[in-house]
Amino acid sequence: MTPVRSLARVMLSGILVVEGARSLAAPGRLAPAATPMANQVAPLLRRAIPGVPTDTETLIRANGAVQFGAGLLLATGRLTRPAALVLAGTLVPGTIAGHPFWTDTDPEQRVNNQLHFLKNLGLFGGLLLAAADTAGKPGLRWRAGQRLGYSQRWATRAVRTARRQARTAVRSAATARRFPG
Repeated sequence: MTPVRSLARVMLSGILVVEGARSLAAPGRLAPAATPMANQVAPLLRRAIPGVPTDTETLIRANGAVQFGAGLLLATGRLTRPAALVLAGTLVPGTIAGHPFWTDTDPEQRVNNQLHFLKNLGLFGGLLLAAADTAGKPGLRWRAGQRLGYSQRWATRAVRTARRQARTAVRSAATARRFPG
């Protein structure tokens, strides 16, 4: 991993690690803004995973734990692509619930929420780039294509060799018939 990539990943994940730790330690500060979103998500979670706690503070803590853990993975360069995708997913509910500038009537509050919304949108874009970054190594799609191409070339050579050997065998048999032993 190049120093630039390492530094960029640490810088990108820093805010998410800190915010995740803060959400774990004090979920109550986010509860008023998160309650409408939590009320919409809770029935879906109960259907998908029966018995899972779906109160607002638990959901905030779960999101914070995921941000903290995935942020550390991204910062340390371990499982960076999946960690970046997970972090991008955790940004969506927090951004929508925490910065709904479209509902604000106060112009100052609207501008503040709009700036935070756009900041989170920029983080989301950076995380998508981190998720797509292969660090200069070929991605799975390219490697699969190469493997497929190798297999096709191998099969073509095998068929060509088999045909050549069959022709040689036919010629040998014809020669043996013409000139018996």
